Amino acid sequence: MIRVLVVDDEPQILRALRINLTAHGYDVQVAADGASALRSAAAAVPDLVVLDLGLPDMDGTEVIGGLRGWTDVPILVLSGRAGSPDKVRALDAGADDYVTKPFDIGELLARVRAVTRRRGTPEESPTVVIGESLVDLAAHTVTRDGKEIRLTPTEWHLLEILLRNPGKLVSQRQLLHDVWGPTYARETNYLRQYLAQLRRKLEADPARPRHLLTEPGMGYRFRP
Repeated sequence: MIRVLVVDDEPQILRALRINLTAHGYDVQVAADGASALRSAAAAVPDLVVLDLGLPDMDGTEVIGGLRGWTDVPILVLSGRAGSPDKVRALDAGADDYVTKPFDIGELLARVRAVTRRRGTPEESPTVVIGESLVDLAAHTVTRDGKEIRLTPTEWHLLEILLRNPGKLVSQRQLLHDVWGPTYARETNYLRQYLAQLRRKLEADPARPRHLLTEPGMGYRFRP
């Protein structure tokens, strides 16, 4: 069964798409914001993502970028933004198709079938190595020498964002926004505390980290 992740902050649209896609034989998961969508995709890699651009916590193009950091899952944008610049930005970010709201359900289902037909062989679950630890983004597990390393939900969310952006500087502001929310823009002490905890659990020498790096005054970077 083809698994579809629908991401939209309008409950009526989520309900309508869930009913229609389920009736046509799809396994449907839903998310109402970008952070939930990224977590859901990592926990169970979908075969297709149907994505609204106007989400409450981040722009849909950021979700596309987060997904494209580790997966080529087809992304069908479903948005009320009808302008060409918005379409171009979404497609340049990595979307496969774009449908404008309001939409005809028959056309949407046809687009879903077309995009999923182009889908290749299902990819392996994304895994990342940090020193001697193996992080499985799909299973939400971290293991070393066959033993599981337990992370708190906040530690996991923070680590996940960094791992999806290997080699890239992720700003303090983005991390605070994505992990704690828009009202925590100045609580940089949260980041210092949780990065220190992650280093103690994952780095061979937490005092001299090789993978979870700090860029003073700017943000953090994961170096593979």
